[in-house]
Amino acid sequence: MGIEIERKFLLIGDAWRAAATRSERMAQGYLVGAAALEAGLARASVRVRTAGGGAWINVKSATLGIERQEYEAALPVGDAERMLATLCDGVVEKVRHYVPVAGFTFEIDEFLGANAGLIVAELELPRADADFPRPPWLGREVSAEARYYNVNLIRHPYAHWSAAEREEPTAC
Repeated sequence: MGIEIERKFLLIGDAWRAAATRSERMAQGYLVGAAALEAGLARASVRVRTAGGGAWINVKSATLGIERQEYEAALPVGDAERMLATLCDGVVEKVRHYVPVAGFTFEIDEFLGANAGLIVAELELPRADADFPRPPWLGREVSAEARYYNVNLIRHPYAHWSAAEREEPTAC
């Protein structure tokens, strides 16, 4: 892939659910995650994910914002499950819902477990300045807020967020 251009948003209500065309459960963990990134020991996160009967390893640059380097390769499912169980510091579980809107597909992640209650819409774009639809259920953009990155939800899950963290944007 090389470069991922992705915008991330909170949602307003659940009207998006009626437009979802499919949903799949996902589990992902990090071989190189938030602790190494925060300590300056890594320039990228390394993720293992299982979803829809497949598995992948993913490397993503450790930069904030909508444009990041990203590389992904398929893995045998059994290997990925063993890696999640034995090599990751924790696992984020979620259901991803696919919602098409005007030629774009919003991927809406409904988190489970310690992150239950958090629902985030992601949209991959062809270029950083691309126009895209803004359905009425699309809320505040959180693309530059690190606390919403999956890699950080393992160390600081949504269930432990303060009321201020749940409501207020962070300084960018």
